[in-house]
Amino acid sequence: MNAIFRLIRRCTLAGLAAALLAAPAYAQTKLVVGYQLIVGPFLSAIADGSFDKALKDAGYQVDWRQFTSGGDISTALASGNVPVGVLGSTGITAAATRGVDMELFWILDNIGKSEALVARNGSGINSTADLKGKRVATPFVSTSHFHLLVGLEQVWKISPRDVRILNMQPPQIVAAWQRGDIDAAYVWPPALTEIAKTGKIIADSEQIGAASVPTFDGIVVDRAWAAKNPKFMAAFTSVLAKSYADYRANSAKWTADSPQIKGIVKLIGGKPEDMVEALKLLVFPTVQEQASNVWLGGGKESGAARAFAASAKFLKDQKQIDRALADYSPHVTDKYARAAEK
Repeated sequence: MNAIFRLIRRCTLAGLAAALLAAPAYAQTKLVVGYQLIVGPFLSAIADGSFDKALKDAGYQVDWRQFTSGGDISTALASGNVPVGVLGSTGITAAATRGVDMELFWILDNIGKSEALVARNGSGINSTADLKGKRVATPFVSTSHFHLLVGLEQVWKISPRDVRILNMQPPQIVAAWQRGDIDAAYVWPPALTEIAKTGKIIADSEQIGAASVPTFDGIVVDRAWAAKNPKFMAAFTSVLAKSYADYRANSAKWTADSPQIKGIVKLIGGKPEDMVEALKLLVFPTVQEQASNVWLGGGKESGAARAFAASAKFLKDQKQIDRALADYSPHVTDKYARAAEK
């Protein structure tokens, strides 16, 4: 009988040892990171596995999920289903005002010329003065929508009520453009690059931003989730810093046939040569600029917090939000950029 028990014990221990050898060294935390059809070096770092490798080493497995709009990502953030996501400055303002407890921790780009108002050839629009009565498409509550409204009211002195502003996502804009259903559109690449081939750019966000407030794209994180996952935040921000530094140092090598551009096209579509040109339209802050009061540092006086405050005032005037917060600095943090700077 003792021999039988010893045999069972040996078999049990052998099975347990085999199971332990087959199991991963540690359980990985799984999460969703949401991104949009927005061009930038971060997409290349997703495509080439840089993020996945660094995050795996830190104990995380990411489901990279593409969303059609900032509004969808905001909803996912509010529900708790997506702790990290890409949003434009207007979308961040709206979400923060509505109570989504998140922090902006990285500026993906200063939008500049990469968002523009394009008039379709044959539409009869030769300048912004011709916009009255025309059909103009843009994704609502996006940075493009914000600057279209700012341009109309503050720069060109045209009432938005005199323009037929239509809510369309970038792929819908391209399709409607090709059918001739719209006269103009305010949008970003790759949709902007496509429609500009048969249209004329009559204004852009660099011009409007200089006359009002700049717009930008950023990455936000659920505040409580970030506090509980410092290893993720450190690894994620480190990859961001490296990918942006690589582009600034080697942008000439990011050609249409380069692996970086091919990776971006694989994720969001478009033509490689168009992606090269789209990147040139954006301004990418250095990690030092990220951490400074130009963008994330300085509390209430940070560039990002001041941009949110200005955006909120305009969104409230346009009845896009019910109220504006007195201070948007709780939704901006330089903590992770400062760590990546070291």
